[in-house]
Amino acid sequence: MAFELWSSSLSTIAMRQQLWQTKPFFSPSMMRENQRMVTEKIEASMEAGLVMQKALFGAMSGNYAPWWVTSQKTMKPYHRRSSANSRRLSR
Repeated sequence: MAFELWSSSLSTIAMRQQLWQTKPFFSPSMMRENQRMVTEKIEASMEAGLVMQKALFGAMSGNYAPWWVTSQKTMKPYHRRSSANSRRLSR
């Protein structure tokens, strides 16, 4: 999952940079894309933070999860959004 997240993130960054270089930043489509990018990053980080809080509270109550389970659950929101962005921007 980590390699796929890395590769889809790189392709998304490259496609967004191409958009920024070819379209004016004040065009409505670019403003929507930039707002969508920021909103998705905030949502993904909040979701990942919630997963980490659940793991912390679980550990405090005696339910220990292995680090690889917690890390995969933490990466899942980023992976889902990065893959979706890569598919959407490649159209």
